Amino acid sequence: MEPALIGTRLASAAIGPLLKKLLVSDGPGAGLTAPADKVRLSSLVSFRGERRTLGEKDVRRLAGTLVERSFVGDGERPFPADETEAVTDTLAKTLLALGDLDMDDVQAVRLGHRELARRLRAAAPPPDGLSTDSALYLESLTEWACLHILEFFTQRSTFVARSLVEQTRAQAELIAKVDEVIRRTPRADSRDTDFERRYLEHLAKRHGRLTIYGIDLHHSPDRWPLDLAYLSLEATGEAPVPGVIDEPLAPHQREQAVRADLALSRHDKVLLRGLAGSGKTTLVQWLTVSAATEARAEGMAYLRGRVPFVLPLRALTRHGEPLPAPDRFLPAAGCPLTPPDGWADRVLAAGRGVVLVDGIDEIPEAERGRAREWLRSLLDTYEGNRWLVTSRPTAVRDDWLAGDGFTELTLSPMTRSEVTAFVGRWHRAAGPEAEPYELPLLDALRTTEHVAQLATNPLMCGLICALHRDRRGFLPRGRKALYEAALSMLLARRDRERDMGAPSGLALDEAPQIQLIQRLAYWLTLNGRTQLDRAHAESLVREAVPAVQEAAHHPPDTVFTHLLHRSGLLREPTEDTVDFIHRTFQDYLAAKALVERWDIGVLIGHAADDQWEDVIRMAVGHARPHECAEILRELLKAADTTTERAAQLRLVLLAATALDHATEVPPEVREKVLARTAEVIPPRTAEEARELATVGRLVLDLLPGPEGLSDEEARLVVTTATHVSVDASIPYLARFARHEALPVRAQLAWGWQRFEPRAYGEAIMAAIDPTDLLFSVVSDSQAAELLRLGITPERLEIGDGVSDSSLTALLAPCDPRVLVLARDSERPDLTALKSLVRLESLSLQVLADSAWSLADLPTEAASLVELSFWSWPVERAAGLAAMPRLQRLTLVHLDVTAADWHGVAELTQLRSIVTEAVGLNTIPRNLVLPRITQAVVCVFSAVQPSFERAASAFPGLKQFALLSDLDGTVDVAPLATLSGLTELHADGVTLTGTQQLPPTVQIVT
Repeated sequence: MEPALIGTRLASAAIGPLLKKLLVSDGPGAGLTAPADKVRLSSLVSFRGERRTLGEKDVRRLAGTLVERSFVGDGERPFPADETEAVTDTLAKTLLALGDLDMDDVQAVRLGHRELARRLRAAAPPPDGLSTDSALYLESLTEWACLHILEFFTQRSTFVARSLVEQTRAQAELIAKVDEVIRRTPRADSRDTDFERRYLEHLAKRHGRLTIYGIDLHHSPDRWPLDLAYLSLEATGEAPVPGVIDEPLAPHQREQAVRADLALSRHDKVLLRGLAGSGKTTLVQWLTVSAATEARAEGMAYLRGRVPFVLPLRALTRHGEPLPAPDRFLPAAGCPLTPPDGWADRVLAAGRGVVLVDGIDEIPEAERGRAREWLRSLLDTYEGNRWLVTSRPTAVRDDWLAGDGFTELTLSPMTRSEVTAFVGRWHRAAGPEAEPYELPLLDALRTTEHVAQLATNPLMCGLICALHRDRRGFLPRGRKALYEAALSMLLARRDRERDMGAPSGLALDEAPQIQLIQRLAYWLTLNGRTQLDRAHAESLVREAVPAVQEAAHHPPDTVFTHLLHRSGLLREPTEDTVDFIHRTFQDYLAAKALVERWDIGVLIGHAADDQWEDVIRMAVGHARPHECAEILRELLKAADTTTERAAQLRLVLLAATALDHATEVPPEVREKVLARTAEVIPPRTAEEARELATVGRLVLDLLPGPEGLSDEEARLVVTTATHVSVDASIPYLARFARHEALPVRAQLAWGWQRFEPRAYGEAIMAAIDPTDLLFSVVSDSQAAELLRLGITPERLEIGDGVSDSSLTALLAPCDPRVLVLARDSERPDLTALKSLVRLESLSLQVLADSAWSLADLPTEAASLVELSFWSWPVERAAGLAAMPRLQRLTLVHLDVTAADWHGVAELTQLRSIVTEAVGLNTIPRNLVLPRITQAVVCVFSAVQPSFERAASAFPGLKQFALLSDLDGTVDVAPLATLSGLTELHADGVTLTGTQQLPPTVQIVT
């Protein structure tokens, strides 16, 4: 039967009086003295509560009457006659679910009858074995019933008054928000709007294509759409996690993985480190295009309305001129557009900018201090913007920008799944000719260790793909051989295989081109540059041409033009500058030139310079055996002459990592290098542990344990091994799988994401003691392995790389007590949480503008004792009243208002609070939360916490912690009024006024 016909019959059958029996009648009066301003549905139905007039049997009889009246008259029955009883039972259960919905009557009317019907069907038990006709009939009948129910709600005497009150409140809140937006967004004239549109279009075109090296061998273009070629990588960093806190005064320090392109959605300021070729500049392109276009990838909506400023430092400091002020950003970066006067200042002053400073490592070390002062000046002037600075890992010290509020992250090496994805994209972009080579290359990456060791970043993966296709499935061994083959492909074979002839008027073999181009590489490296003026580049080639026999009879200008346009190694970022297509090729050729000149003094003299690390390693690869031995001895000698632990470690590890590049090394030299490396094992700090991992596969033979190691030493050697992501690490790490110390097991669990899930899962995760351990799952393959191995952790951290379907499949058997869940969707699907019954602690890490509701949480959410979220639910803090057992609450990354604090004050069991300084300062002065005994305040910005506010709001405080990313001094004297205070912790700040605190207060810094 058609739904419209059912509706006609129901309306004509006068179902109103029947459905009205489901609802309680209004009492006399207008409800002005009601104890609450919201009327829950459970109090309006007649089969619940103290005013109950119907039982479940009565509701079933009422449902039967509705069913009978719906097919009175002529025409076919809407469903088979033998299903009448089942349909009646299902309708009764659906109507009874009206008392289970967690909403009030105003919210129900706002939903509308169709959505209310959907909610009812979702809350009721699903129909069992009904035909399609019966199911469609029930959907239509439920919608018509809900239409009448909502009509009754709107007729109640108090409904209109309360609706007006809610509308007034909502309008007042909306007006306040609009006023704030207007206040923060200065009025722009039409010239600003028009220019901004042109500027964003320019950025989208300029940065919307990406070079995939080696793909241009035949008749393919050498640049591809960024959205096709871009691969989102992960970044990690040591950071406190204010979500699940076992010890409220000591948030667990651990490495947390985040999608690199989402880092700025969680942190306003990020210093991103990455090796050469790891994708830093490509990430800058991706962020730029995502901000400049409307067609954004999932998760990138946080850049909506932002204006990107791309600032490659190598271009800004080419002539040693001062770094630009905002009005010079565009011309300094090579943008040909001319903005209206003051446009950049207005954008940044409004907090709408995304400032992308690329390549701290690409300017000389002496200029980096100047660059930091320039950046600090911008930060002090403009608030509310987002800032990204990129660098090679060792170019600046670990805390270089920590005092300015920057979160430091490091791009992770590509995992096997990411390498597989990259290889697939590369071959799709390369076209049908490349298709036969994809699967053989993936097999080689799985089975050939030296190939897999090289495929750790997008640049190397691209070269491997190109060479594998170019050589018909055969690959060179080792990094030096790979670069040699790549140079041969680019310099000698590319034009020939594309039947290009000699478009520049001359044809040069590979060797003379290398001799000439390496002069440019030598000059750039010796002078700490990555770009040089075109005129200077021409002069360097002109001087070198007479000595290169094959090029000597050609005009130098023609030779230079050929190298620039046909070598595939050089490019013109602007009309008057020249650089290499990638820094790695500059380092390789500079190393070759240094060895040919035998400038060993220059090599060793720059050994402590991070820009020279790869140059020295490659120089060892170019050197003959006796030259190689001399370089290694000199590196160890330099390490002996320094007393600084960090510098000594760096030089020893440089020698150790260079070993892997050497073709032949005298045994005694090799043994000496390995012996010196063993002296720095086990590492003393996490930074040393990660530095030690740069040695690669060799370090595994030097790592001890687990016998004879302290718990801290065991954690640090495991940290090193988990950062050496080769299969050989797994047997070593498996020796620690049954270690009792939680930090050791936590590092092992984190390391899973860096290895092939099945091998690591079987060897380590299946054997590890799960007690108090947080299992981190960041991919569908890891989730599948947990299920296959029958592992059901009670404590789970699930990353946003896990799909919704895998999330559902994993949560059902685990039913964890502790859950940290990250979702990167604007409307996260949280339905998988509904099945959880044991959940006690939940940290929901969602995007700042995500739309979600507390109704999305498990039906047992009232039993939660610990809760954290990164975006407010639609109910804000007022909705937390439905969680009466809540003891610990984390409010970070949130705008906490006075009204929210009033909602928090209603939580009678709350004992511990974590908030930011900004949120702490919004506590109303007359609001007191006497039951709070533990508080953590995080300082992520220049806003200082009000200790007077903390002391007055939390008079029962016993333990207080202050965690800051900013160097500074704070006065804690106002806390002297807290008579019960026993512990004061501070991390990242210097305390004053401590002498005024009672002597019984233990101060930990």
